[in-house]
Amino acid sequence: MNRLTRAAVIAVALATTAAPLAAEAQSRGDRHERRYDRRDDRQDRRQDRRDDRRDYRSDRRDHRQDQRWDRRDDRRDYRSNQRWDRNNRNWYRGRSDFRDYHGASNGHWYAPSYGYYRVDPRYSHQRWRRGSYLPAAYRGYYVRDPYVYGLRQAPRGYRYVHAGNDIVLMAVATGLIVSVLAGAY
Repeated sequence: MNRLTRAAVIAVALATTAAPLAAEAQSRGDRHERRYDRRDDRQDRRQDRRDDRRDYRSDRRDHRQDQRWDRRDDRRDYRSNQRWDRNNRNWYRGRSDFRDYHGASNGHWYAPSYGYYRVDPRYSHQRWRRGSYLPAAYRGYYVRDPYVYGLRQAPRGYRYVHAGNDIVLMAVATGLIVSVLAGAY
């Protein structure tokens, strides 16, 4: 074989083996690029989830702060002119929990936020004293906000209860009356 044919055969052999190798190298590069693209996409999704969590935490934090401010505002409102005053007989007017109050009613007691409720005749004119027991039927009318009446928070195991026009501090387990605020409204 002469030199020219030998060079042509070698060129054809190289072309037939080099072309698939070049194509394979190119596809291998494409695979690497796709792999990197997928990795970037995963990282982006992870980052987006982190950002969403941060936003959610921030929203919760803001909500808690708003609730704190609301509670502070409520406390300020209770400290204002809408507190119980023994010298002012109309102190309760304009308060939402006294919306249904129309004065004393025969055979009924009134508990703010609960409304009027029927009373056993033997208790209708009862004067509550320390050491006596509040009947079980009347133990559920809790004072929702003792600060309005100038009272401190009840100790553990005790609750303030509306009993007629009085507010009594009673032991939850037994109904034993510990103290009485007579004529609250």
